[in-house]
Amino acid sequence: MNRRAVKVLVALAWIVGGCGGRDAKPRSGDAAPTQRTGPLGDADILGREIFELVDRAVDYRGSHRGRPAASLRQMGVDSLTPSTARVLVNIEREPLVTVSFRKVGTRAIVSCRGDSHILEEAALNGGRFTLMCTSRSGAQRPIQVAP
Repeated sequence: MNRRAVKVLVALAWIVGGCGGRDAKPRSGDAAPTQRTGPLGDADILGREIFELVDRAVDYRGSHRGRPAASLRQMGVDSLTPSTARVLVNIEREPLVTVSFRKVGTRAIVSCRGDSHILEEAALNGGRFTLMCTSRSGAQRPIQVAP
């Protein structure tokens, strides 16, 4: 599946998911959207960042004749934020992005990583995709991230 088709599928999934016939204002009887907590909440935070960075890396590669960005800086992105540290590596011209929390004291998940396959998975699964995440103990396991 080419890059443009993946972007169109992701856009359509977000549009369909957001246009369920409801008003923009929540009704008094509607339940407030819940944010996940614990390991799943940590993975969601890292997942949003990973998704954006992988999307930018794939877009960069597409607009530079198949040549991937050598670093986040080359894409115009900082490797450090106030709460996370981000790393981009390329394996056979495919981006692999790892995002780690800088302060892990209260976090169950300390880092997650994902490659360009998460874009297609998100397009096919209503925005959900799977990352490989590392817990504070060092154990790694796949976690499905909610948009």
